[in-house]
Amino acid sequence: MRLLAPLAVDLHSWRMAAGRPDDDQLVFPATNGQPWTQAAYQSWRRRAFRRATQAAGLPHARPYDLRHSFASLLLHEGRSVIYVARQLGHDARLTLTRYGHVVDELEDTPRIEAEAAIVAARRTVRPNEPGAMSESGS
Repeated sequence: MRLLAPLAVDLHSWRMAAGRPDDDQLVFPATNGQPWTQAAYQSWRRRAFRRATQAAGLPHARPYDLRHSFASLLLHEGRSVIYVARQLGHDARLTLTRYGHVVDELEDTPRIEAEAAIVAARRTVRPNEPGAMSESGS
């Protein structure tokens, strides 16, 4: 599966902040170092994820929406439905059914590399966002 460069940088920073765990360790383990239970995931989703999406101005976003964003970014690059399907672990027909509208919407738009789209989105400053910085970085 493709790991987009901005995410790779974020994950590296997270691993360093987490005390440099071994590469074979989970990136986001439970407090006991094991995978999360369903209850722990639901708790995280209600508390941390909801807080983050509200701060970003996306109060109805779900963790699963991140997967849809990844697929849409790849399609915006001009990647084939087959490529996107492989990245998602889908059959191409399922991907086309689920993302066919995205393919249609992007048909006449310029292609944008996924990494460039992420960098551009991160530069967007929302003036009403708590902790937002000015364009000068202060």
